[in-house]
Amino acid sequence: MSTPATPHATPPPAPAADVPAMPRPSVREVPANSLGGGLALLLGLLGVLLAAGLGYLGVEHTTGGTTAALVVVAVLLALLSLAAMAGLNMVAPGEARVVQLFGRYRGTIREDGLRWVNPLTTRSRISTRVRNHETAVLKVNDAYGNPIELAAVVVWRVEDTAQATFEVDDFLEFVSTQTEAAVRHIAIEYPYDAHGDDELSLRGNAEEITEKLGLELHARVEAAGVQIIESRFTHLAYAPEIASAMLQRQQAGAVVAARRQIVDGAVGMVESALARIAEQDIVELDEERKAAMVSNLMVVLCGHGSVQPVLNTGTLYQ
Repeated sequence: MSTPATPHATPPPAPAADVPAMPRPSVREVPANSLGGGLALLLGLLGVLLAAGLGYLGVEHTTGGTTAALVVVAVLLALLSLAAMAGLNMVAPGEARVVQLFGRYRGTIREDGLRWVNPLTTRSRISTRVRNHETAVLKVNDAYGNPIELAAVVVWRVEDTAQATFEVDDFLEFVSTQTEAAVRHIAIEYPYDAHGDDELSLRGNAEEITEKLGLELHARVEAAGVQIIESRFTHLAYAPEIASAMLQRQQAGAVVAARRQIVDGAVGMVESALARIAEQDIVELDEERKAAMVSNLMVVLCGHGSVQPVLNTGTLYQ
């Protein structure tokens, strides 16, 4: 026997300060009053068989008023049995039935199998399975105004069937629209590449940006009773019209970073060389000779091509 799922089992994360404030839901999911459908089906079939037997008995073995009475009772019993069996519902795993009685929400059936509810109610089917939604490739401007292309995939499921049914017109379209809005909002809040070390960027801080996207998505779709399981960017690139220029900028930045690392290493090597010369008293260098030695070592260590030796036949001061 399966146990009913408890909605809102895990508390949602606290929404960030810059996410939109959605209206509070006016209805929450509650379990519907339902019975096991096996006994109801058996009683309904017995009622139909009994009605058939009474009708046959009234037509074949009685006459006059008794026949009419038995036929009327048989018809009424058959109608009541069929009406009672109209309350039977087949609920598959991964789906639920939202029960309404004369327009009022009466609860949700989450127990899988054959269930029976009031035949006068209407039952709408809603899937509670995990779903994927992948946005199209969106073209937006980042925080620096550069046109970029990005797309995201969202893994979600319906957590509150009452909110998904009554709070929004179409929860599938609602999730699709709000996902696109969240992706666009995140894209314009952050640059593709950061100019400073302390600045978040879409390319350099994927985990932090993904977490912020998940928080904003949760705040946007919570009113529809939807739980966001995971969200990830699947496509992130500069727009074609500026892709070549941005590639040159990235290459220039990489060259500058490499040269900076070379210079830092060369300075350390020169400092170590001067310290060892002074420690082992190999030669006594005044300030001018130290400056010349530093200049020559920096040229050797930082130059691109092979170094050509220069022979000094005199002294530094002649």
